[in-house]
Amino acid sequence: MQRDNSLYKIDSVHAGAKAIGLETLSEQLGRLDSTRWIPVAGVNGDFYQRDKAFAGAPRGLQIMDGELISAPCSSATFWIDALGQFHMTNVASLFRIVWPNGATTGFGLNGELHPQGIELYTPTVGFSTHAEGAREFVLSRVEGSRWLPLRIGQTYLAHVSEVHEGRNRSIAPNSLVLSVGPAALSKLPAIEPGKLLRILTETAPPLHGVRTAISGGPILIQGGKRQKIRASAAEAYEFSSMLERHPRTAIGWNRNYFFLVEVDGRQKGLSVGMTLDELSKFLGDLGCEEAMNLDGGGSATLWYAGQVQNSPCDRMEREIANAMVIFKKSTGIGTGSAHN
Repeated sequence: MQRDNSLYKIDSVHAGAKAIGLETLSEQLGRLDSTRWIPVAGVNGDFYQRDKAFAGAPRGLQIMDGELISAPCSSATFWIDALGQFHMTNVASLFRIVWPNGATTGFGLNGELHPQGIELYTPTVGFSTHAEGAREFVLSRVEGSRWLPLRIGQTYLAHVSEVHEGRNRSIAPNSLVLSVGPAALSKLPAIEPGKLLRILTETAPPLHGVRTAISGGPILIQGGKRQKIRASAAEAYEFSSMLERHPRTAIGWNRNYFFLVEVDGRQKGLSVGMTLDELSKFLGDLGCEEAMNLDGGGSATLWYAGQVQNSPCDRMEREIANAMVIFKKSTGIGTGSAHN
Protein backbone atom coordinates (compact mmCIF):
# COMPACT_ATOMS: atom_id res chain seq x y z
CA MET A 1 0.00 0.00 0.00
CA GLN A 2 1.28 3.48 -0.88
CA ARG A 3 1.40 5.40 2.40
CA ASP A 4 0.45 8.82 1.05
CA ASN A 5 -2.69 7.58 -0.71
CA SER A 6 -5.60 9.15 1.22
CA LEU A 7 -8.00 6.55 -0.17
CA TYR A 8 -6.46 3.96 2.14
CA LYS A 9 -6.15 3.54 5.90
CA ILE A 10 -4.78 0.91 8.28
CA ASP A 11 -6.56 -0.32 11.40
CA SER A 12 -6.62 -3.28 13.73
CA VAL A 13 -9.70 -5.44 14.17
CA HIS A 14 -10.64 -8.13 16.68
CA ALA A 15 -12.84 -11.20 16.51
CA GLY A 16 -16.47 -10.26 17.05
CA ALA A 17 -15.44 -6.60 17.45
CA LYS A 18 -14.81 -7.53 21.10
CA ALA A 19 -11.77 -7.76 23.39
CA ILE A 20 -11.84 -11.56 23.53
CA GLY A 21 -13.05 -14.29 21.21
CA LEU A 22 -11.79 -16.11 18.13
CA GLU A 23 -12.80 -15.97 14.47
CA THR A 24 -11.06 -16.68 11.20
CA LEU A 25 -9.61 -13.70 9.39
CA SER A 26 -12.27 -14.11 6.70
CA GLU A 27 -15.01 -13.99 9.34
CA GLN A 28 -13.52 -10.91 10.98
CA LEU A 29 -13.37 -9.01 7.71
CA GLY A 30 -16.75 -10.28 6.58
CA ARG A 31 -18.52 -8.77 9.58
CA LEU A 32 -17.10 -5.27 9.07
CA ASP A 33 -19.37 -2.42 8.03
CA SER A 34 -18.20 -1.52 4.52
CA THR A 35 -20.39 1.55 4.13
CA ARG A 36 -17.47 3.97 4.37
CA TRP A 37 -14.34 1.79 4.37
CA ILE A 38 -13.95 -1.46 2.46
CA PRO A 39 -11.36 -4.06 3.62
CA VAL A 40 -9.02 -4.94 0.76
CA ALA A 41 -6.17 -6.78 2.51
CA GLY A 42 -5.33 -8.15 5.94
CA VAL A 43 -3.08 -10.45 7.94
CA ASN A 44 -3.40 -12.14 11.31
CA GLY A 45 -2.16 -10.10 14.26
CA ASP A 46 -0.83 -10.53 17.78
CA PHE A 47 -0.13 -13.67 19.80
CA TYR A 48 -3.15 -14.45 21.97
CA GLN A 49 -4.46 -16.48 24.88
CA ARG A 50 -6.00 -19.83 23.99
CA ASP A 51 -7.71 -20.81 27.27
CA LYS A 52 -11.48 -21.14 26.97
CA ALA A 53 -12.79 -18.27 29.12
CA PHE A 54 -10.40 -15.69 27.65
CA ALA A 55 -9.58 -17.28 24.31
CA GLY A 56 -8.56 -14.52 21.96
CA ALA A 57 -7.32 -12.07 24.58
CA PRO A 58 -4.29 -10.40 22.93
CA ARG A 59 -0.93 -10.96 24.63
CA GLY A 60 -0.15 -7.24 24.24
CA LEU A 61 -1.66 -3.88 23.43
CA GLN A 62 -4.50 -3.44 20.98
CA ILE A 63 -6.27 -0.20 20.09
CA MET A 64 -9.15 -0.63 17.66
CA ASP A 65 -10.61 2.46 16.00
CA GLY A 66 -9.44 4.53 18.98
CA GLU A 67 -10.80 2.18 21.65
CA LEU A 68 -8.37 0.63 24.11
CA ILE A 69 -9.26 -3.06 24.40
CA SER A 70 -6.14 -4.68 25.92
CA ALA A 71 -3.13 -3.58 27.95
CA PRO A 72 0.50 -3.47 26.81
CA CYS A 73 2.93 -6.00 28.28
CA SER A 74 6.30 -4.48 27.24
CA SER A 75 6.27 -6.38 23.94
CA ALA A 76 7.03 -4.88 20.53
CA THR A 77 4.13 -2.76 19.31
CA PHE A 78 3.17 -1.01 16.09
CA TRP A 79 1.03 2.11 16.24
CA ILE A 80 -0.05 5.08 14.14
CA ASP A 81 -0.02 8.47 15.83
CA ALA A 82 -2.58 11.28 15.52
CA LEU A 83 -0.65 12.73 12.56
CA GLY A 84 -0.68 9.43 10.69
CA GLN A 85 2.99 8.62 11.31
CA PHE A 86 4.06 5.01 11.88
CA HIS A 87 5.94 3.94 15.02
CA MET A 88 7.27 0.73 16.53
CA THR A 89 8.87 0.03 19.87
CA ASN A 90 8.32 -1.95 23.04
CA VAL A 91 5.44 -0.44 25.00
CA ALA A 92 5.09 -0.80 28.78
CA SER A 93 1.93 -0.35 30.81
CA LEU A 94 1.69 2.45 33.36
CA PHE A 95 -1.99 1.70 33.93
CA ARG A 96 -2.95 2.37 37.53
CA ILE A 97 -5.84 2.88 39.90
CA VAL A 98 -5.63 5.78 42.35
CA TRP A 99 -7.60 4.83 45.46
CA PRO A 100 -9.38 7.36 47.72
CA ASN A 101 -6.43 7.39 50.18
CA GLY A 102 -3.98 8.25 47.38
CA ALA A 103 -2.44 4.79 47.10
CA THR A 104 -1.93 3.46 43.57
CA THR A 105 -1.88 -0.02 42.06
CA GLY A 106 -1.42 -1.28 38.52
CA PHE A 107 -4.13 -3.17 36.66
CA GLY A 108 -4.70 -5.26 33.57
CA LEU A 109 -7.43 -4.75 31.01
CA ASN A 110 -10.02 -7.26 29.78
CA GLY A 111 -7.81 -10.25 30.53
CA GLU A 112 -7.84 -13.20 32.89
CA LEU A 113 -7.80 -12.22 36.57
CA HIS A 114 -5.03 -13.86 38.62
CA PRO A 115 -5.33 -14.27 42.41
CA GLN A 116 -2.73 -11.55 43.06
CA GLY A 117 -3.96 -9.28 40.26
CA ILE A 118 -6.37 -6.46 39.52
CA GLU A 119 -8.24 -6.38 36.22
CA LEU A 120 -10.50 -3.73 34.72
CA TYR A 121 -13.30 -4.92 32.44
CA THR A 122 -15.09 -2.81 29.86
CA PRO A 123 -18.29 -3.73 27.98
CA THR A 124 -16.05 -4.72 25.03
CA VAL A 125 -15.06 -7.89 26.91
CA GLY A 126 -18.64 -9.17 26.75
CA PHE A 127 -21.52 -9.66 29.15
CA SER A 128 -19.52 -10.57 32.25
CA THR A 129 -16.05 -10.60 33.79
CA HIS A 130 -15.54 -14.39 34.03
CA ALA A 131 -13.53 -13.61 37.18
CA GLU A 132 -13.62 -16.16 40.01
CA GLY A 133 -13.20 -15.59 43.75
CA ALA A 134 -12.84 -11.85 43.30
CA ARG A 135 -14.15 -8.72 44.92
CA GLU A 136 -15.74 -6.74 42.16
CA PHE A 137 -16.43 -3.01 42.09
CA VAL A 138 -19.04 -1.76 39.64
CA LEU A 139 -17.93 1.66 38.42
CA SER A 140 -20.13 4.32 36.89
CA ARG A 141 -19.49 7.64 35.24
CA VAL A 142 -19.04 10.83 37.23
CA GLU A 143 -21.22 13.44 35.55
CA GLY A 144 -19.24 15.78 33.33
CA SER A 145 -16.14 13.58 33.17
CA ARG A 146 -14.82 11.59 30.19
CA TRP A 147 -15.98 8.01 29.96
CA LEU A 148 -16.35 5.12 27.54
CA PRO A 149 -15.05 4.00 25.16
CA LEU A 150 -11.76 3.74 27.02
CA ARG A 151 -8.87 5.62 25.37
CA ILE A 152 -5.11 5.41 25.77
CA GLY A 153 -3.26 8.05 27.79
CA GLN A 154 -6.31 9.36 29.65
CA THR A 155 -7.45 9.85 33.25
CA TYR A 156 -10.97 8.78 34.22
CA LEU A 157 -12.92 9.59 37.38
CA ALA A 158 -15.18 6.70 38.39
CA HIS A 159 -17.91 6.37 41.01
CA VAL A 160 -18.09 3.08 42.95
CA SER A 161 -21.77 2.22 42.67
CA GLU A 162 -21.73 -1.42 43.90
CA VAL A 163 -19.38 -3.86 45.62
CA HIS A 164 -19.82 -7.63 45.23
CA GLU A 165 -18.07 -10.78 46.44
CA GLY A 166 -17.88 -13.85 44.25
CA ARG A 167 -17.40 -14.12 40.53
CA ASN A 168 -18.50 -13.37 37.00
CA ARG A 169 -20.21 -10.05 37.53
CA SER A 170 -22.34 -8.83 34.61
CA ILE A 171 -21.18 -5.66 32.85
CA ALA A 172 -23.79 -3.04 32.01
CA PRO A 173 -23.35 -1.23 28.66
CA ASN A 174 -22.12 2.04 30.17
CA SER A 175 -20.23 0.77 33.21
CA LEU A 176 -16.90 -0.73 34.16
CA VAL A 177 -16.13 -3.56 36.57
CA LEU A 178 -12.91 -3.61 38.57
CA SER A 179 -12.07 -7.13 39.77
CA VAL A 180 -9.56 -7.65 42.57
CA GLY A 181 -8.02 -11.08 43.14
CA PRO A 182 -8.10 -12.52 46.68
CA ALA A 183 -4.32 -12.21 47.18
CA ALA A 184 -4.44 -8.51 46.26
CA LEU A 185 -7.27 -7.54 48.62
CA SER A 186 -5.14 -7.33 51.78
CA LYS A 187 -2.99 -4.62 50.19
CA LEU A 188 -5.90 -2.33 49.34
CA PRO A 189 -7.85 0.19 51.43
CA ALA A 190 -11.48 -0.54 52.27
CA ILE A 191 -13.69 0.70 49.44
CA GLU A 192 -17.41 1.24 49.88
CA PRO A 193 -20.12 2.37 47.47
CA GLY A 194 -19.99 6.10 46.96
CA LYS A 195 -16.19 6.38 46.84
CA LEU A 196 -14.37 7.87 43.84
CA LEU A 197 -11.48 6.23 42.01
CA ARG A 198 -9.16 7.58 39.33
CA ILE A 199 -8.21 5.33 36.42
CA LEU A 200 -5.06 6.19 34.44
CA THR A 201 -4.31 4.53 31.08
CA GLU A 202 -0.78 5.85 30.57
CA THR A 203 2.05 4.01 28.84
CA ALA A 204 5.78 4.29 28.25
CA PRO A 205 6.30 5.74 25.71
CA PRO A 206 3.15 7.92 25.83
CA LEU A 207 0.56 7.03 23.18
CA HIS A 208 -1.97 9.80 23.75
CA GLY A 209 -4.30 10.19 20.77
CA VAL A 210 -3.30 6.93 19.07
CA ARG A 211 -6.24 5.31 17.27
CA THR A 212 -4.57 2.14 15.97
CA ALA A 213 -2.10 -0.18 17.70
CA ILE A 214 -1.23 -3.85 17.77
CA SER A 215 1.52 -5.80 19.51
CA GLY A 216 3.59 -8.73 18.34
CA GLY A 217 7.32 -9.09 18.16
CA PRO A 218 10.16 -9.21 17.98
CA ILE A 219 11.20 -6.12 16.02
CA LEU A 220 13.00 -7.30 12.87
CA ILE A 221 14.19 -4.09 11.21
CA GLN A 222 14.50 -0.64 12.78
CA GLY A 223 15.98 2.49 11.29
CA GLY A 224 16.92 0.53 8.20
CA LYS A 225 19.03 -1.93 10.22
CA ARG A 226 18.21 -5.59 10.72
CA GLN A 227 17.97 -6.34 14.43
CA LYS A 228 19.53 -9.20 16.33
CA ILE A 229 16.74 -11.67 17.00
CA ARG A 230 16.10 -11.75 20.71
CA ALA A 231 13.00 -12.19 22.85
CA SER A 232 11.84 -9.81 25.52
CA ALA A 233 10.41 -11.30 28.72
CA ALA A 234 6.96 -10.92 27.17
CA GLU A 235 8.02 -12.88 24.06
CA ALA A 236 10.20 -15.55 25.73
CA TYR A 237 7.56 -18.25 25.38
CA GLU A 238 8.03 -18.03 21.59
CA PHE A 239 11.81 -17.83 21.51
CA SER A 240 12.60 -21.42 20.54
CA SER A 241 10.38 -21.15 17.46
CA MET A 242 12.19 -17.97 16.42
CA LEU A 243 15.27 -20.00 15.53
CA GLU A 244 13.36 -22.61 13.50
CA ARG A 245 11.58 -22.46 10.14
CA HIS A 246 7.83 -21.92 10.48
CA PRO A 247 5.01 -20.07 8.72
CA ARG A 248 5.45 -16.34 9.43
CA THR A 249 3.50 -13.11 9.30
CA ALA A 250 4.98 -9.61 9.49
CA ILE A 251 4.27 -5.97 8.79
CA GLY A 252 6.82 -3.53 7.43
CA TRP A 253 7.13 -0.09 5.91
CA ASN A 254 9.41 2.51 4.45
CA ARG A 255 8.90 6.17 3.53
CA ASN A 256 6.59 5.30 0.68
CA TYR A 257 4.95 1.92 1.26
CA PHE A 258 3.36 -0.27 3.92
CA PHE A 259 3.76 -4.04 3.52
CA LEU A 260 1.72 -7.03 4.71
CA VAL A 261 3.85 -10.17 4.43
CA GLU A 262 2.98 -13.84 4.97
CA VAL A 263 5.27 -16.86 4.48
CA ASP A 264 3.79 -20.35 4.24
CA GLY A 265 5.54 -23.27 5.93
CA ARG A 266 5.34 -26.78 7.42
CA GLN A 267 4.18 -28.07 4.00
CA LYS A 268 6.43 -30.51 2.17
CA GLY A 269 6.66 -29.68 -1.52
CA LEU A 270 5.39 -26.13 -0.96
CA SER A 271 7.35 -24.33 1.75
CA VAL A 272 9.21 -25.15 4.94
CA GLY A 273 8.81 -21.58 6.22
CA MET A 274 11.46 -19.18 7.47
CA THR A 275 13.45 -18.48 10.59
CA LEU A 276 13.01 -14.95 11.91
CA ASP A 277 16.49 -14.09 10.69
CA GLU A 278 15.54 -15.24 7.19
CA LEU A 279 12.30 -13.28 7.42
CA SER A 280 14.21 -10.18 8.46
CA LYS A 281 16.49 -10.48 5.42
CA PHE A 282 13.51 -11.02 3.12
CA LEU A 283 11.76 -7.92 4.44
CA GLY A 284 14.92 -5.88 4.00
CA ASP A 285 15.20 -7.10 0.41
CA LEU A 286 11.61 -5.94 -0.16
CA GLY A 287 12.66 -2.45 0.89
CA CYS A 288 11.34 -2.33 4.45
CA GLU A 289 13.13 0.16 6.69
CA GLU A 290 11.00 -0.88 9.68
CA ALA A 291 9.43 -4.29 10.31
CA MET A 292 7.83 -6.31 13.10
CA ASN A 293 6.99 -9.99 13.41
CA LEU A 294 3.42 -11.06 14.19
CA ASP A 295 1.92 -14.40 15.21
CA GLY A 296 2.83 -17.24 12.86
CA GLY A 297 2.44 -20.99 12.60
CA GLY A 298 -1.11 -22.12 12.00
CA SER A 299 -2.31 -18.54 12.52
CA ALA A 300 -0.37 -17.20 9.52
CA THR A 301 -3.02 -15.95 7.09
CA LEU A 302 -3.06 -13.44 4.23
CA TRP A 303 -6.43 -12.19 2.96
CA TYR A 304 -6.67 -10.08 -0.20
CA ALA A 305 -9.41 -9.12 -2.68
CA GLY A 306 -12.09 -11.10 -0.87
CA GLN A 307 -10.35 -14.37 -0.09
CA VAL A 308 -7.44 -16.09 1.63
CA GLN A 309 -4.44 -16.04 -0.71
CA ASN A 310 -1.99 -18.31 1.14
CA SER A 311 -1.94 -21.98 2.07
CA PRO A 312 -2.44 -22.24 5.86
CA CYS A 313 -0.41 -25.10 7.30
CA ASP A 314 -3.49 -26.55 9.05
CA ARG A 315 -5.09 -26.92 5.58
CA MET A 316 -7.81 -24.56 6.76
CA GLU A 317 -8.14 -21.09 8.27
CA ARG A 318 -7.41 -21.07 11.99
CA GLU A 319 -9.59 -18.98 14.29
CA ILE A 320 -7.45 -16.09 15.51
CA ALA A 321 -7.79 -13.13 17.87
CA ASN A 322 -7.07 -10.05 15.82
CA ALA A 323 -5.66 -8.69 12.58
CA MET A 324 -4.10 -5.75 10.78
CA VAL A 325 -6.24 -4.59 7.87
CA ILE A 326 -5.86 -2.19 4.95
CA PHE A 327 -9.10 -0.42 4.07
CA LYS A 328 -10.06 1.57 1.00
CA LYS A 329 -12.47 4.47 1.23
CA SER A 330 -15.80 3.64 -0.37
CA THR A 331 -16.28 5.84 -3.44
CA GLY A 332 -19.12 3.99 -5.12
CA ILE A 333 -16.88 2.92 -8.01
CA GLY A 334 -15.56 -0.40 -6.72
CA THR A 335 -12.82 -1.43 -4.33
CA GLY A 336 -9.87 -1.05 -6.70
CA SER A 337 -6.64 -2.62 -5.54
CA ALA A 338 -3.88 -1.97 -3.06
CA HIS A 339 -0.17 -1.90 -3.93
CA ASN A 340 1.54 -5.12 -2.88
